[in-house]
Amino acid sequence: MKESVSTEPFRPADDVTHHVGYLLKRAQAALRGAMDKVLREHGLTVPQYATLELLAQHPGMSNADLARATFVTRQSGNVVLRGLQEAGLITRPATADHGRARPARLTDEGQARLAAVQGAVYAVEQRMVEAIPPQRVAALLADLERIAVTLED
Repeated sequence: MKESVSTEPFRPADDVTHHVGYLLKRAQAALRGAMDKVLREHGLTVPQYATLELLAQHPGMSNADLARATFVTRQSGNVVLRGLQEAGLITRPATADHGRARPARLTDEGQARLAAVQGAVYAVEQRMVEAIPPQRVAALLADLERIAVTLED
């Protein structure tokens, strides 16, 4: 069945709690709360977990790249990296080979901590996705990507 497309210009709902932005923020806050809860049991924060995930996929990322990818400032990203390094979960060279970038990598302990928490985090995402009819998940992902790209311009 084809969905009809309105030719009317978009008009936000009269009730702010029904606006797209409000509902996106509510969903994001609920996701953050659920992730905080499961990560706390493993001694991690959401930015720390995101950093471990990214470094597992892309070893050697710089602080600036990690900060952008985890939605924190460079200063906050540096605090996250220092905390992970002090906990023995990542390693970074004491000085940069060139420029200011000090590429980070997971330690064996970092890989183990990430593996221990992934199941709990993925279960949160599974709960979230199960609230959506399966045939609509791909469209939702595409819509969210288009929203992000549009607003980043």
